[in-house]
Amino acid sequence: MSEQPQQSRPTSADADPAPDKPSPLKNPKVRWTLTLIGVAVLVALVAWLAYYLTVGKYQQSTNNAYLQADAVAVAPRVNGYVTEVLVQDNQWVKAGQALVRIDPRTYRATLDQAEAVIAVREADIAAASAGVQGNQSQLVQARTQLRSAEATLRFARAEVARFGPLAASGADTHEHFESVKHDLERAQAQYDAARSQIAGAQSQVEAGQAQLEQARAGLKQAQADAAQANVAFEDTQLTARIDGRIGNKTVQVGQFVAAGTRLMTVVPVESLYLAANFKETQLGRMRAGQPAEIEVDALPGRKLHGTVESISPGTGSQFALLPPQNATGNFTKVVQRVPVRIRIEADADTRKVLVPGMSVEVSVDTRDGAGAAPGADQR
Repeated sequence: MSEQPQQSRPTSADADPAPDKPSPLKNPKVRWTLTLIGVAVLVALVAWLAYYLTVGKYQQSTNNAYLQADAVAVAPRVNGYVTEVLVQDNQWVKAGQALVRIDPRTYRATLDQAEAVIAVREADIAAASAGVQGNQSQLVQARTQLRSAEATLRFARAEVARFGPLAASGADTHEHFESVKHDLERAQAQYDAARSQIAGAQSQVEAGQAQLEQARAGLKQAQADAAQANVAFEDTQLTARIDGRIGNKTVQVGQFVAAGTRLMTVVPVESLYLAANFKETQLGRMRAGQPAEIEVDALPGRKLHGTVESISPGTGSQFALLPPQNATGNFTKVVQRVPVRIRIEADADTRKVLVPGMSVEVSVDTRDGAGAAPGADQR
């Protein structure tokens, strides 16, 4: 068999070279598009830099913030059984509104007894006043008798002085002179007795005055006891001290409560404020009165406004139950946080949604932080 010649295959070197593709940058539309994109990026960077230098670096924000309210615990000051509970959970109440009543019978009896003691003390005062008046009358009478005795004594002394020389010269009888001397002695005795009566009457007046003062002091004590009993009686009805909503109610009718037992809490939701815990490195320019923007997790997409009211005088760790003692053992520096109180500006409908404990993100504008130390605006 004859062999057929093999056909040779073309090699890559023998093939025609592929034409070169034109560069996309040579396309004017592409160049213009890239130029516009670059300009837009540059403008955006310049705008961002300008915003950061004028506004952004002064915005201090944190998500370590929560709504707070100065809630008032409702607790009795007296012991007793609960007879009425006049409010329900989450109910709105006004200041002065009755919340709970405790059995008042024991305290009513104590008050009646104290009022009876007041009546007795008033009678004692009346009796002591009458006694003082009687003693004063006796004193006036004794003084009158003293003046009479003094006049009699002067006359008797004058008689003795007149008849003494006559009896010595024999112009008068000895018996008459003895009678005149006897009258003088009797007048002297009456005068001394009148003086003693005045001293006794004066002592009686002073004793009566002391009894009157004692009766008045007893009346004051009785009135104080009655006032205390009245306070205890009024405390059998517990009232709301502030406007707010009832929370954490644990009291039930028939329950025995002791003084100081927490029965419920009145939360002043109309007076909510924000407690934001900023890092110490964020407080260099922060001052009271600066504006703040608030975002509440319960109100997505809405921004509320507020104002910085005050900054805590110490970090949170300083007011802890067991504050840290960094002078012992090994030390690791940890950035501390300082509570900042912010007043919330919201309408009535928004406040109905806000309750204490909600999580919040807040940003404070510190551009007007006068007196800030150099570099204090660094984050």
